Amino acid sequence: MNILPYDGAVDYLGPVFSKLEADQWLSMLFEAIPWKNDEVVMFGKRITMARKVAWFADGGAAYSYTGTTKRPEPWSESMLALRSRVQDISSSKYNCCLLNLYHLGSESMSWHSDDEATLVPCAPIASLSFGAERRFCFKHKRTQEKASLLLEHGSLLVMSGSTQTHWRHALPKSSRVVHPRISLTFRTMA
Repeated sequence: MNILPYDGAVDYLGPVFSKLEADQWLSMLFEAIPWKNDEVVMFGKRITMARKVAWFADGGAAYSYTGTTKRPEPWSESMLALRSRVQDISSSKYNCCLLNLYHLGSESMSWHSDDEATLVPCAPIASLSFGAERRFCFKHKRTQEKASLLLEHGSLLVMSGSTQTHWRHALPKSSRVVHPRISLTFRTMA
């Protein structure tokens, strides 16, 4: 089901893992991933964010955004298994993955598009969510029209087509969220 009214496609497939599987993946990812605090450059200053990240990519490809560059971790068997599952469900291939760890609802992601020059234009981006349910929002760049949905534990969302060209997305803060959430965004770099 495409939740966008026009200019792109965002298909929400809902939970693709059982609750037990999703709980196991959340625990494993929380413990096994080499998490690092995200750093961004804003207004010429380097800022360390509370959110933690990890980057995995084929061929040692680095990933740069908001003034910082991520060096990839080697794919683990677990990460390869998750990538394979997402590729099978979404019928797309991905060669990299950015993971985000949000400890609480106070950690968020502001409006942005995943449109870095190193990403293949219009290629699907598959976002797998484990942990706390969070609201995920979209805003059209020209009309400012909005759409949103609740990302469930163990769910998969696929953004494709011209979505990144015409829409921004965000994960807003929520004082009601008191548990962690991990997102894995599988992407394709050129």
